[in-house]
Order: sequence, then structure tokens, then C-alpha cells
Amino acid sequence: MDFLKEDETLDDLQLKGIQVIQKKNAFRFGIDAVLLANYARVKKNSRVIDLCSGTGIVPFIIAGKTEAASITGIEIQEELVEMANRTVKYNNLKDKINFIHGDLKNKNLIKNIEKADVVTVNPPYKLYNSGIINENDRNAISRHEICCNIEDVIVASRTLLKDNGRLYMVHRPERIVDIICAMRKYKIEPKSIRMIHPNTKKAPNIMLIEGQRDGGKFLKWEAPLYVHTEDGGYTEEIEKIYGRDKMGE
Repeated sequence: MDFLKEDETLDDLQLKGIQVIQKKNAFRFGIDAVLLANYARVKKNSRVIDLCSGTGIVPFIIAGKTEAASITGIEIQEELVEMANRTVKYNNLKDKINFIHGDLKNKNLIKNIEKADVVTVNPPYKLYNSGIINENDRNAISRHEICCNIEDVIVASRTLLKDNGRLYMVHRPERIVDIICAMRKYKIEPKSIRMIHPNTKKAPNIMLIEGQRDGGKFLKWEAPLYVHTEDGGYTEEIEKIYGRDKMGE
């Protein structure tokens, strides 16, 4: 198949027939991206921008699940942008999705992009100084704050959002103070938080947070989401998010 290179796979999202190209042995999308794409409230005809887009999994899920008018992914790693744009062509989604190779810290780039109703972001989680890092490693760039940090993401989101537009971010609970402080600093008001737990016995290890540009001060704490049941299977809500409940899997 011309669309695929030797070290790539084509993975079925089981959403309107959409399939995404990924590297066999590089950073592949996980539950974080799926949860983020489902958490974002995208109304009909909305314009969506996805930061730190990687191979574009969040835009493709949003395209499959919503009636967004347009979705733009911004990613600093050129190889991933090229791969994501091949996925766009493969799925005939050129009229809805596009990917830009660029740095979200580039103020001129960000300023010249059409403003969005919704910004989504699944940023690198790990602090730059945590552990041994190879700065040229694709996986390290995806996981560590090498190319951008929380504040960079919030600053870009502030510029990209329309008045009262919404930011949706997935991150780690231990970074909650950093995220909320940065949001308040740049006038993106935290509106809702949802914690994701591996199961009912364990502390949360993923956090979803929604902010509103120039929003009023009111924070809703949502019910926790549990990934696994007591016997190790997926919970009903996770099955529903993945669309497996309809298929009886």
C-alpha cells in the first residue's frame, strides 16, 4: 500500500471507518488521547485546534464523533505531521482536517491561525529534568517537556481561542497546581475537572481539565472515571467511550 511505509501500521479507530497510520516501534496513542477527544464538548460547526497533535489521533476521533466544521492539528515533529497528513488523505478528510508543522511557542505562527471555538491538548507530561533524556528521541519529545511546557501550552491556547472558547487538556494529577495557576495567570478560567482512576482501589493517574477563555469563576468537580472493573476488565463507561458497547465486544 502506497500510504504505508515499512515501519508503519494502519490502525482501525472503529469510528466511521477511520484508520490512522502509526509507527510500529515509536510513541503510539493511548487511552489519554481517547479520553481527551471524548471529554471535549465540540458543538456542530465548531472550529477545533489540537496542540501537540502527534499522529493526529485526537483530531481523527473528534472528526468521527462530532460535526465539527474544521480541525487543525499543530505538531513540532515534521515526521509526525507528514504521517498525519497521509492519514487525512487515506480517509478522504481533506475538507475537514489538516495538520501544520510548527512550534506552538512561535507567536507569529499562532497569531496568524484562525481562532477556534475549542482547543484540545495532550501535552508532554514529564518535567524536563525528570530522568535521562535524549532530546532528539521522538518518544522523549512526546513524553518530556523538551519542546514546550504547561505555560507555553496555555499561552498558545489563550491566543488561539475565540472569546469564551474552551480549552480541554489531559495531564497528570500531580501537575494540577501548575495547570490551574497557569490558566488563571493567562485568564483561562478552570471550569471542570475529572479524575481518571485505574480502578476503584487506586488513586487517579490521569486528569481531564476544561478551561474557558475569560470565563467566570466556577469550577465543577466531575464524578471519577474508573478504567478497570474489580476483575480486570474494562468498565461500562470505558467500553462506551471506545464504542465497543454497540458492537457487543
